[in-house]
Amino acid sequence: MTALITGGTGQLGSELRKLLDEKEVAYVSVGSKEVDITDEKAVNHYIKKLKPTIIYHCAAYTAVDAAEDEGKELNQAVNVRGTENVAKAAEEVSAIVVYISTDYVFDGTNLGEYKETDPTNPQSEYGRAKLAGEQIVQKLVSKHYIVRTSWVFGEFGKNFVFTMQKLAETHPRLTVVADQIGRPTWTRTLAEFVYYLTEKEAEYGIYHLSNEGSCSWYEFAKEILKDKKVDVVPVTSAEYPQKANRPKHSVMDLSKAKETGFEIPTWQEALTLFEMSQNR
Repeated sequence: MTALITGGTGQLGSELRKLLDEKEVAYVSVGSKEVDITDEKAVNHYIKKLKPTIIYHCAAYTAVDAAEDEGKELNQAVNVRGTENVAKAAEEVSAIVVYISTDYVFDGTNLGEYKETDPTNPQSEYGRAKLAGEQIVQKLVSKHYIVRTSWVFGEFGKNFVFTMQKLAETHPRLTVVADQIGRPTWTRTLAEFVYYLTEKEAEYGIYHLSNEGSCSWYEFAKEILKDKKVDVVPVTSAEYPQKANRPKHSVMDLSKAKETGFEIPTWQEALTLFEMSQNR
């Protein structure tokens, strides 16, 4: 068995590498310098030569606001065509594909919890590209897992937790959006879940995975900075305009993930464990 991780130097890819190292699982990790997923010939050649049994497709363009204008072409190239290249080559070698998707495939108007079977309606270029990636994987890959996640934070790369911690060092007062509700996700929990799916040979299909519980960005920030001397003030999305439309209420139902037997910590527990790991 050989696992291939695309986007191996990214936030989730790095976490997955760390997990597989701990479990002493053989894998090959590539970033854009090793294999440009937008290059069909390069992807096809690499995957056919390696013949992986599992591909964790973590490579993605995630600059959500830039995807609306200057990054629009790159968003399409990586998230759509890149995914298609990986999917086609994966099917040629009968590999399982784990595709990481996002809550941005929903419009955020559902005040309940989004199930895997609920209609999608992305409101941003990034969301539309990630949904297109989902559809490509469903169409082209016989054995696949599509894992939608949200509000990702962790040890590697830029994320909301690090941003809040950094800003609190120099700002006595921070304003944070309070009218967008979702589920934070620790990369460790996400990495453990995608590995769990393949290890337990769970049913193929779409899964939602975040940490248990929901909150606003404001509530998330308050928890992150609860031991800091900083005033966190709630604001509306209208007071903090951004290029890309964010889902206002993107709480995803976790029932299907739980039914596999995977235990999901709350986002507060995950945040505490993450902070403890940072202080070691």
